[in-house]
Amino acid sequence: MSMELDKDTHKAALDSLEKYLRDELDLPVGNLEIAGLLTFFVQEIGPSLYNKGVREAQARMQARVADIDMEVYEDEFGYWKKSPRRR
Repeated sequence: MSMELDKDTHKAALDSLEKYLRDELDLPVGNLEIAGLLTFFVQEIGPSLYNKGVREAQARMQARVADIDMEVYEDEFGYWKKSPRRR
């Protein structure tokens, strides 16, 4: 699976990365270098973050499926239990 950002997210990430490098690290870096660095991060770290999100979603779904028995369970043969007068 190819890890890519949509156009707006890519632009926002470039702007944020440039600001971080400039303001926090005092590194004046050009657009080409920033784009390359972002591509590296997305391709190198992106799959790890994606896989973590998938694992967390699976765990949540499995927990919900496990709870479904309690939510939809109905006692069987309850007619006689509801009325003490009936025999």
